[in-house]
Amino acid sequence: MAMSQGRGGSRDGKKRMMRTPRSKVCMFCKDGVDYLDYKDITRLKKFVNDRGKILPRRVSGNCAKHQRMITVSVKRAREIALLAFVSERVA
Repeated sequence: MAMSQGRGGSRDGKKRMMRTPRSKVCMFCKDGVDYLDYKDITRLKKFVNDRGKILPRRVSGNCAKHQRMITVSVKRAREIALLAFVSERVA
């Protein structure tokens, strides 16, 4: 008779040590940035993935205030063609 293991059961019967995820710190709060310029493309590209999407807060680690600033700045940069709406090589 086989015993079924519930969710979270390990195969070997060994317990794994779970690491607690490190809380991300907003780099703009750390640097004391009050305004994010839409013409600063090198900084904005860090928050856009390879397909041209804006990275969410849980991935980038920004606070809500600076995430809104990033979103507005990326959209402004797209409007005046400093950033692409979509990447060039979408396969």
